[in-house]
Amino acid sequence: MSEGPLRDLRVVELAGIGPGPFAAMLLADLGADVVRVDRPGPGSPIAPPAAGDLTNRGKRSVAADLKTPEGVDLVLALAERAQVLIEGFRPGVAERLGVGPEAVLARNPALVYGRMTGWGQDGPLASSAGHDITYLARTGALHAIGRADGPPQIPVNLLGDYGGGALYLVVGVLAAVHAAKATGRGQVVDAAIVDGAAHLSMIVHSLLAAGLWRDARGVNLLDSGAPFYDVYKTADDRYVAVGALEPQFFADLVARLGLTDLPEQFDVARWPELRARLAAAFLSKRRDEWAAVFDGTDACVAPVLSLAEAPSDPHLAARNTFVTNGGITQPAPAPRFIAASAPPSAPAPPGAPPLPGQDTAAVLADWGIG
Repeated sequence: MSEGPLRDLRVVELAGIGPGPFAAMLLADLGADVVRVDRPGPGSPIAPPAAGDLTNRGKRSVAADLKTPEGVDLVLALAERAQVLIEGFRPGVAERLGVGPEAVLARNPALVYGRMTGWGQDGPLASSAGHDITYLARTGALHAIGRADGPPQIPVNLLGDYGGGALYLVVGVLAAVHAAKATGRGQVVDAAIVDGAAHLSMIVHSLLAAGLWRDARGVNLLDSGAPFYDVYKTADDRYVAVGALEPQFFADLVARLGLTDLPEQFDVARWPELRARLAAAFLSKRRDEWAAVFDGTDACVAPVLSLAEAPSDPHLAARNTFVTNGGITQPAPAPRFIAASAPPSAPAPPGAPPLPGQDTAAVLADWGIG
């Protein structure tokens, strides 16, 4: 039995890829009993093999063919005993399969039905295909990312799928669960990546409205426009990240670089000159030498680590930000919960991803399904 804060929550996840599974994984990381309903047949060609798909860690898997009455009956029976169901089909698909909100809520009126899509459940593009990059393109978020002299840069699929999608689905689901406890009535959560990604852009829209942001790439304070908020190459062709926004942090930066007679920090007209001075300075040492110079200071300088290097970073290692389970190094569950009377502790390692259908008998027994 999990000791996480969501240990009393039962979640049914209809198998998919991307933000839906990540949202369900986050609930599992927090202690929920997440049962993933896997369909027979091969998995998606763009998803990892089942045994190594970390978005399924900590879950259990049952097998059900939703194109058969028996498979639909199993999903409805699971939903009847759960508090949450998550699906990521295109609008209308769950209804055609017989596991849409109307059918599920008829069996369990207090259930929260979480729907994860890119475009949302309505609108002209609701039934169209899409991916993270196309969702970001329409929200303006993609336009804002990149250098002044280059095209928009793709932020992997972290900003849309996982930031604007999965995390907003989790917030919506937990809010609806809270409401259902008070009212006894469930509801549908329509989590669309376009909505979440637009919402994440709130500070940019605020600055834009105040005249403090230009609607162009690479010319603003936080988008590589400012030379004191950027990345710089070092002598070994690696990089350091600089975020010395505040004057006192900028003063610490230039002092440790040994620079004098620089342009004033916020003299925008002289930013090219300031950038050139900073770039030349950082080229004089290796990345890790600069990391040692700035370690523990307020200059806001950090080495740009690779994915393979990050788990060994001293700070992250001290916090157990990464864990190894089943021979796979992976990010630990987050955030952490510390009781007032308990000392801080590392998060519990998550369970290994299940193979499709491997827990069918155990789940049916645990959940009281014949």
